[in-house]
Amino acid sequence: MDASEFPAEFTLDCERALAEGVAEVATELRLVNVIDLIGYVRSERSANLEDLVNSSAELYFKQGALRYAWSAELYVVWEALPTVSLNMEFCWRGVTAFFRLCLDSARAGVDIQHLAFDARSDAASGLYSCFAAAVADSRLTPPRRLTTSPASRHFNF
Repeated sequence: MDASEFPAEFTLDCERALAEGVAEVATELRLVNVIDLIGYVRSERSANLEDLVNSSAELYFKQGALRYAWSAELYVVWEALPTVSLNMEFCWRGVTAFFRLCLDSARAGVDIQHLAFDARSDAASGLYSCFAAAVADSRLTPPRRLTTSPASRHFNF
């Protein structure tokens, strides 16, 4: 289902759990020179981007849990610092989330686009528990805790 089909609070809870899970991966990716990232996106070097994501994810996630979804966007204008948005896929224990990982010079953010669950539940709390458990189980080590701004819709780290 598109993330917009779930209650907003549910989607925000899932974004928070996913942001906490991928924070270290985003930090690793932000160590790559932004000019190189922009070049890879502009020249459609998806394999290079996939390698960067895989090498960052393998430090924190079990194999196959977090993948580059072979699509990216750039926001590069004279008036602002560049932003690179990588489309990503999280898939573990019957939970699939397609999301954007947005990277800029100061922070990173998660924006879930689509969620799918193999398990059936009538309650959003049951699906959230399933989602949070899948993120936790996919990790090699426990994630660090994030602080978020209440004014922001998406979770920045």
